[in-house]
Amino acid sequence: MPKPTTSPLMRATALAFALAGGTVLAAAPALAAGKGHAAAEAQTLELSKQVIALRSVQGPGNETDKVAGVFRDALVKGGWAASDIEIVPVGDTAYMIATWKGSDASLKPLVVSGHMDVVEAKRADWERDPFVPVVENGNLYGRGALDMKFNAALAVSSLIDMRQAGYKPKRTIVIAFSGDEETTMKTSQILAERLKGADIVINVDGGGGMLSEEGAKPLAWTWEGAEKNYADFKLEVTNAGGHSSAPRPENAIVQLSQALVRIGAYHFTPEVSPLTKAFLESAARITPEPDIAGAMRAFADNPTDASAIATLRAHPETIGRIETTCVPTMLSGGHALNALPQRATANINCRIFPGHKREDIMAELVKVADSPVVKFSDVTEGSTASPASPMRADFLKAADKAIHQAYPGIMVIPAQSSGASDSMWYRVNGVDAYGASPVLIKGSEEFAHGLNERVPLSNIKPGVVYFTSLLTDLSK
Repeated sequence: MPKPTTSPLMRATALAFALAGGTVLAAAPALAAGKGHAAAEAQTLELSKQVIALRSVQGPGNETDKVAGVFRDALVKGGWAASDIEIVPVGDTAYMIATWKGSDASLKPLVVSGHMDVVEAKRADWERDPFVPVVENGNLYGRGALDMKFNAALAVSSLIDMRQAGYKPKRTIVIAFSGDEETTMKTSQILAERLKGADIVINVDGGGGMLSEEGAKPLAWTWEGAEKNYADFKLEVTNAGGHSSAPRPENAIVQLSQALVRIGAYHFTPEVSPLTKAFLESAARITPEPDIAGAMRAFADNPTDASAIATLRAHPETIGRIETTCVPTMLSGGHALNALPQRATANINCRIFPGHKREDIMAELVKVADSPVVKFSDVTEGSTASPASPMRADFLKAADKAIHQAYPGIMVIPAQSSGASDSMWYRVNGVDAYGASPVLIKGSEEFAHGLNERVPLSNIKPGVVYFTSLLTDLSK
């Protein structure tokens, strides 16, 4: 599903610092020295190239099953038994489960989650063929480089390295890669149902961090413990229509427009959770604009602070952090230039703060529209409401240790995503899931779902350090 690897606020903050010539850290953190992982680093790049070259796009010719095959072959060579790896076809796609059995069968598994499919990319629009991986100026280019084939290759290569180094997990580790996360999420739901007995999920398709525009210095890293719930509501007005030379008081376009204006001006009640409170308090420390930083602190302390609310609502980067948002995204009406409209429709897209049901949000919008002629219907597909994961001490400790082994001194910021990922399907099944990718990029180079998608190869070495530490601590 469409989602940023890093938060809009972090991108804006990085840009603001770059323009101001400031720095987040007193000195740029150097990569931690330690045991080498040359084989895993080389394999990360090789696997990334192989899977980026496969067109794992929904529809005819979908090669997601071949992506799974590349990972399966690498895992078998790395020590997994072929019988411990499943590739299961579902429609035109497939999902993969690879199991590394732990020594203590009484412990619930650790799941490493991700997806193998990518959004469409057309050669005519790109400078390079999106399905021909290219390394240039320290970046790997290709569809899926950032979202999220590189991350998958990095995690798989790190696990292979751990196994070949002789590590023996106490807790079973399961690699669970879905095949339609960018579209219908059928395989995402299947995986989450099959693995609902897991202890914890590390979703490598979430979180991440920022590099400064000048010098590519690490600025901050986020992990995601929740995501706002996605919803689409259709609004429709119908009437008899007629000749445009004989207008009537009831005009479907006008009636729908009046309702949309009211919805557009409406704000849901601001709220804060333990996760968003921690985010606001941490992000305020690196936000260069004093008014926004002050508003973050004030709102975290008192979510009814009117001045803080007004300030945060005024910025696209922060409004979604404090409340449910619903905005018109599509509009259609009429059937002829010289006829009164018989029908007018619109789509309202909502990102709902965890803890609220879609039907309750739609009911609130019905009241706001205040028009009995506007028919509302929930047309949401491929999404479900999910609770926030708790701020688990074992995850927090392991993640903090891992990212600081990779980037000593980097600031860690918990976050709630405004996008949608496989994590929601695990959370709705009662399994704690955390978006925790180690990939850091510049805000100006984030092109997930866009043209000329790329990822800095400077992420390979610290990424292996990070995954080795994190997955060891959570499975030992």
